[in-house]
Amino acid sequence: MEKIDLRKIGSISHLLSLSHKIWIDYDEEADVLYVNFKKPSHADDTRLLDDDVIVRYEKGSIIGITILNAKKREILKK
Repeated sequence: MEKIDLRKIGSISHLLSLSHKIWIDYDEEADVLYVNFKKPSHADDTRLLDDDVIVRYEKGSIIGITILNAKKREILKK
């Protein structure tokens, strides 16, 4: 299975290297950021990583990540 380095999550260039198209949705009420590298995406496996990050897989490839408590992270700070 493809591995992802959480230290690089904030790096747009790393996200772009995973896919040429990215779909991003943010649920402000739940404070959850969804980043998808494939649409439509139907995960057949997920992994909860440290720091409230969920990596979603389809057939062994990363198809997206879900970032819980997104406001506390540098990625959404102004």
